[in-house]
Amino acid sequence: MRYLALCADYDGTIANHGRVDGATLTALESLRASGRRLVLVTGRELDDLSRVCPRLDLFDRVVAENGALLYRPATTEERVLGQPPAATFVEALRQRGVDRVSVGRSIVATWEPHERVVLETIRDLGLELQVIFNKGAVMVLPSGVNKATGLAAALEELNLSAHNAVGVGDAENDHAFLAACECSAAVANALPSVKDKADWVLSQDHGAGVAELIQEMLASDLAPLDSVLRRHHIRLGMNDQAEEVALSPYGTSMLIVGTSGGGKSTVATGLVERLQDKGYNFCIVDPEGDYDNVEGAVVLGSPERAPSADECLKVIGTPYESAVINLLGLKFNDRPAFFMTLFARLRDLRAKTGRPHWLIVDEAHHVMPADWQPTDLALPQRLDGVVLVSVTPALIAPAALQGIGTLLVVGDKPKAMLHEFASVHELADPPVSVNKIPEGEALLWHRAAATPAQLLVLEHSRTERRRHLRKYAKGSLPEDRSFYFRGPQEKLKLRAYNLIQFMELADGVDDETWLFHLRRGEISTWLRESIKDESLADRIMAIEEDQHSDAAGSRRQVRALIEENYTLPAEDERPTR
Repeated sequence: MRYLALCADYDGTIANHGRVDGATLTALESLRASGRRLVLVTGRELDDLSRVCPRLDLFDRVVAENGALLYRPATTEERVLGQPPAATFVEALRQRGVDRVSVGRSIVATWEPHERVVLETIRDLGLELQVIFNKGAVMVLPSGVNKATGLAAALEELNLSAHNAVGVGDAENDHAFLAACECSAAVANALPSVKDKADWVLSQDHGAGVAELIQEMLASDLAPLDSVLRRHHIRLGMNDQAEEVALSPYGTSMLIVGTSGGGKSTVATGLVERLQDKGYNFCIVDPEGDYDNVEGAVVLGSPERAPSADECLKVIGTPYESAVINLLGLKFNDRPAFFMTLFARLRDLRAKTGRPHWLIVDEAHHVMPADWQPTDLALPQRLDGVVLVSVTPALIAPAALQGIGTLLVVGDKPKAMLHEFASVHELADPPVSVNKIPEGEALLWHRAAATPAQLLVLEHSRTERRRHLRKYAKGSLPEDRSFYFRGPQEKLKLRAYNLIQFMELADGVDDETWLFHLRRGEISTWLRESIKDESLADRIMAIEEDQHSDAAGSRRQVRALIEENYTLPAEDERPTR
């Protein structure tokens, strides 16, 4: 469920002439019965609101005084979100002839045409206050306080994100909180400026319009509006008609595949950047330590310590936190079971909070391998809000692929990738006109759409993916990606699980063992396939192919190239030579 809360203005929205009719109350009750939350967002003072609205108990939270007061109807607790008004300011207004001055916990309100006197008084007293207008009302509040800030406090208490909220209003002071909600609606009687900004202008006025909105929320979770909400879509790139291609932030299920070095990690990083830009919460399952430097995310787990599902849920359970779950500390064979435990708990969390908005699983074959049978029993038929990243579809459990609707291919072998994906869904291969996808481009195919795969020029990532030292030089690669010094007689089994370990072992093995691996091209192959550094692998290959190099000289050359590309940060400790 995308929309877990309805946030509604009072006067002119759910209320007409200050009163809520029976049909509107019934609609609000039906929304509460669906498990969704109700938040009232009003400019009225709480005492006044209580007199005109006897059913405040319907609301999980009430944001009163235009954002300055938060009220919890279930406990009658109040939380003042702004500074109390200065007595000198109120007295000055009255002395200057402003009548009908109302004073709340933080708000001071009057009516037009007193706005000029109000502004002059604020100036003369040197106060940091703001004036907000609402259909003739003149409201004075602390700077920075409005309905949006009040709503943010209410949603945080309810452990919800504004991306899972619908807002509905009618007047000038509703602009801020409507813009904060994922979807905004305006009742038919709303001001033209509010209608112009709203995602949906309802056909009915006042409470009948709110009932119309609730009916659609209950029937479809506002799915028909997704095409209207393009401001939230996540940009992928441009097609050959120079048209923007983007993903919906809700319901996405995509597999990114491509040969090593083809750019799939760069695509995933760019998606994460754009999710952050739009304020979506995400969880990255990171089997290889690639995402430890993602800004704005809490990293859980390390090469030395496995993460726990409890700590992952604690972080993701916070409305505005995202997490990177580093699995390097887990044994390879333990990763699928850990992932399925985590996935089940994330699904429960999503049902309650809508988060994480996106789940990104890098190297998905580590946690959902093709031959892992329990996956077929544990995975749902649809994987909404999930992006898998892998080398090829064939490595991933068929049950996982069946839940994926979109394929994005980079690098070589696009026809083979599409064939593997289409076969799982028992579909014919879509026609493809290219044998190799150019760098910076990708092939996109939606299996449910009656359209061919299309080439995209990908949106650039702000942060170039670097083969960071902490992963490849100091981290711990899994056994199947480590380098093993065995020697010509295979009497040794010395495992190098990172580049530092490789250089230390290279210095220690005998010349015969070193030259055995060097002449067979095993070092460049390891760098290309496990370290995924094509440039370094090519330069090492030149040393391997030089038949005149001796053991000592080739060791020095290889070490120099590795240290040139993977220099330790100054604060890190260098290995002893």
